[in-house]
Amino acid sequence: MRLRNWIAVVVSVLLLVAVGIVGMMVNRSALRAADTVHRSDSLALAVNNATLAGQMQQLSAKELKGFADSHPFNLGAGYAGDREALDAFVKKSPSFPYGAAIAALDGTMRNASTVNPLPPASDVGYRPMRALLLAGKLGVTSVMRVKDGTGATVAVEAFAVPIRAGAVTTAVLIGYHKFAATTLQAYTARLKSATHVTEIVDTAGLVGFTSDVGRIGTQVAPSVVDAARRLTGGSAFVEYRSGSTKMISIVVKNDSLPGGWAYVRTQTLASFDGAVHRRSQTINLTLLAMLLIGAVGISILGYRTQVQRRRADERFQALFQHAPDMVAVLDAGGRIAYSSPSAASVLNFPPGSLQGSSVFELVHPEDRARMREAFATLLNKRDAVLRLQTRVLNGSGNAVWFEFTASNQMQNPALTGIVINARDISENRAFQERLHHEATHDALTGLPNRRRMQDALDTSLRDDAVAVLFLDLDGFKPVNDAHGHEAGDELLRQIAERLSACVRDGDVLARVGGDEFVVLMPGVTAQADAEAMSHRVRTAVERPFQVLGAEVSIGASVGVHLATPSDDPDQALRAADHAMYAVKHLGGGRRANAVGVPEQREPARVGRHRAE
Repeated sequence: MRLRNWIAVVVSVLLLVAVGIVGMMVNRSALRAADTVHRSDSLALAVNNATLAGQMQQLSAKELKGFADSHPFNLGAGYAGDREALDAFVKKSPSFPYGAAIAALDGTMRNASTVNPLPPASDVGYRPMRALLLAGKLGVTSVMRVKDGTGATVAVEAFAVPIRAGAVTTAVLIGYHKFAATTLQAYTARLKSATHVTEIVDTAGLVGFTSDVGRIGTQVAPSVVDAARRLTGGSAFVEYRSGSTKMISIVVKNDSLPGGWAYVRTQTLASFDGAVHRRSQTINLTLLAMLLIGAVGISILGYRTQVQRRRADERFQALFQHAPDMVAVLDAGGRIAYSSPSAASVLNFPPGSLQGSSVFELVHPEDRARMREAFATLLNKRDAVLRLQTRVLNGSGNAVWFEFTASNQMQNPALTGIVINARDISENRAFQERLHHEATHDALTGLPNRRRMQDALDTSLRDDAVAVLFLDLDGFKPVNDAHGHEAGDELLRQIAERLSACVRDGDVLARVGGDEFVVLMPGVTAQADAEAMSHRVRTAVERPFQVLGAEVSIGASVGVHLATPSDDPDQALRAADHAMYAVKHLGGGRRANAVGVPEQREPARVGRHRAE
């Protein structure tokens, strides 16, 4: 009997040991899977943030390029007119309020704004900028330090674009901004967290933009610098030690970030691993405790096992109850077999109401076909993982943007379904859409800009004729001179409102220059229809304006060109520009209207900003 008891104890202990080993292996596998998803999500978030940062930098570069292309520089050394233009640009520029300069092709400074002292031409930070310009790319410096107008040392960055005369580059226009005062720094500061630091660093590892403003101009860890230099594109994790602390950084380099700069997010390895690893350690300790208890007696082991399981279930349910992300399991038909409690609360549905419903009923009607196709593809690939963004209808019927990560676990007997993890990305999508709108619309009037107008003209001429009206204001400069730029800006806004009331539904009204507007009239082939529109816009502009308490009267010169589908869009625009100049040379809109100016079929010369 005693032998049997010992045998029972030994067998029980061996079985418990075997179960413990299996449990540890399963726990390790689950930890690896959780680490993979966590790292993948962290990389995706880092790449997204790096792309947004790069888009903001590209927007700044577009402003600088627009100034370089539109202003007729003299380029003489110390020329007063160029210096005044640079000062005016710096005063009005949201991206380069610190300063601007004109440099010769050999790197020597030809002229500069007078608002703040600028880094000397010998500063090593200009080297990467020159190399990028020689490669035909946007010139971006490294982090440079200089004393500003108050005598304080500040960190600055410069962008450079070529100044061209025709197709020949004659000089370089450089715009400077102080890191601490940029829109990108304000955005990066919003990413501040108690657990990690977000930074954007140059090729030497100096911090330019950071969630911790005190780190601007400091050096990141050498391991991070080495990893950034090795990356030619993409992202990577870097683990290293800072003293006795284990650290981990996510490094991202892509085409959006100009000048070889890199996005870096750094935190301690312990905070990155977080609760997943702590939970894994707890499970391992629990299994060891179970093994020790098994040596004492099966009864005590059974009791302790039940207690541990109950506590684990309660903890697991608590985590799902308060998790901000939604988790669901779908069957092969797309019906919800399980959803976490947070799913109903996030979507404003009654608890339990989503069980058994089709996930496609929650998807926005315009996205359902795409979701069904993606779901079918996922079902046909075992253990496949799919990520996509789509709109979901909440309990109020409103569409909310979500990012889904779907994993095919149909072969996993514990799940037997498609596991969905979803998070609300509405704010992120809204920010991206706002960036797109700002890139295609004029900031002053809200009208489409030149880029948006040219896209619309290209699209319209593929299928139909288009009447192109090129409008230039007569007498706008005296308003600016007499009443100031604020009055000029207000006048442009009022003109935009009047012109918007003149055009038809389907027409495109765009501001393409300082006081230049373009109207596109798709489908118009009759000269009389185009002239009627020309008359309406001239009449609207010639009515007096009330600007900052003063009555202002101006006129408009309008050039008309009827473009056919066989016309080149650029040629059509230049023809309307030339027709406008024919009106302008006859004394402006009113006088030319009395004399009569023929519609231009082929341009005799290029547009105003290039005309003699």
